[in-house]
Amino acid sequence: MHLFCGDITTILSEIKSKDPELFGYINSELERQRTGLEMIPSENFTSEAVLQACGSVLTNKYSEGYSGKRYYGGNEFIDSVESLAVERAKKLFGVPHANVQPYSGSPANFEVYLALCKPGDVVMGLNLTDGGHLTHGWKTSATGLIYKSVPYHVKKDGYTDIEEARKLAIENKPKLIWVGATAYTREFPFEEFAGIADECGAYLAADISHIAGLVVGGVHKSPKDYAHVITTTTHKTLRGPRGAMIMVTERGLKKDPGLSDKIDKAVFPGMQGGPHDHIVAGIAIALLEASKPEFKEYAAQIVRNSRALAEGLMKRGQKLVTNGTDNHMVLMDLTQFGAGSGIFAQEALEASGITVNKNTIPGDPSSPFYPSGIRLGTPALTTRGMKEKEMEIIAGLICGCLGEIKKYKLPADKEQRAKYIGSFKTEISASETIAENRKKVADMASLFPLYPKMGL
Repeated sequence: MHLFCGDITTILSEIKSKDPELFGYINSELERQRTGLEMIPSENFTSEAVLQACGSVLTNKYSEGYSGKRYYGGNEFIDSVESLAVERAKKLFGVPHANVQPYSGSPANFEVYLALCKPGDVVMGLNLTDGGHLTHGWKTSATGLIYKSVPYHVKKDGYTDIEEARKLAIENKPKLIWVGATAYTREFPFEEFAGIADECGAYLAADISHIAGLVVGGVHKSPKDYAHVITTTTHKTLRGPRGAMIMVTERGLKKDPGLSDKIDKAVFPGMQGGPHDHIVAGIAIALLEASKPEFKEYAAQIVRNSRALAEGLMKRGQKLVTNGTDNHMVLMDLTQFGAGSGIFAQEALEASGITVNKNTIPGDPSSPFYPSGIRLGTPALTTRGMKEKEMEIIAGLICGCLGEIKKYKLPADKEQRAKYIGSFKTEISASETIAENRKKVADMASLFPLYPKMGL
């Protein structure tokens, strides 16, 4: 599904004229995206319509408050933009209430805490190194410092340990339970967690930041019948700008009729000032695009591509957490190359033009700073029009790169690591295999043009 047919060179020409140094960096990033393969699961390419909205005159307006209840004048049209985004979100996700003002995913999640919890309350979420998110109660996040976090985990097979979560919830009586993750490759068990939340009287919040596009595309179960609150970013599989939304479900209003007001007050004035109206407009466009029939095929292709990628990697001897995927993401276990080898894989792949991110794996023998896995996703590749055939080729390119990291091991002495990794990057950049793969990557990328009329 191609979205790149517009022309916004006029905007870039203004930047080039007024700030050529900055223009050079932007244009270089455009070329990097064009000539490489973006495989970080939390990244995607917006349509040019979304880019235009985010660079529009809506940037100029200040609009503290909500539609019809602003603290500034001159918001007649801003009210219409925000109301449009809200109504589209409610319809698309099948919920009675939506707030489209959160600046990003982490603030949105913290606003849920502010609405529902008091400092010191018990909260539960998937442990970070098991695939959870920082804002679900990790110890170094404000959510783990302000609230008493009792994390649940995955089993040895990589699937959520539902029985452990139930036991912990009954013992600790959390006020809030999160279901959702940042590195989990299977369908989220919404129904099971709804039962756990009911047993202990907790609010259930579903963070679907990664899978929102898959949910509206009909290839992942929706949390609307199970969770009380839903949070999501808008820039991953939903393919919008870098923003977020908080939604309240019918189930949530049944539990707490005042829940919508609590969420809105937590966003403003609780956590934020004026919303970013240009981003709200971009969200509105992305929601419209996601409501089209062709988006369902796009979402289905994301999953087909992800499964094809997983199969291509496994048949070449690579180990995957859960031995496959249900969604847009593949999590590779690289312990066969040594603890902490995720950093070597990330750097080798980046040198070949394939962008991924190092990531912890369940039971990681190393640390989050030097994890033993990498996370790969197919949303951006699918946006460019790639399909299963390309995933098979990409799996081969990835494995070729990984063959180049076998002799490198993370030093046990932490003081030596930075120097060692620096030397590794210099050596890997001179690898003939990496150079050959880089050319193959660029050749493949050229067959799927990205923003062809953009740039100067």
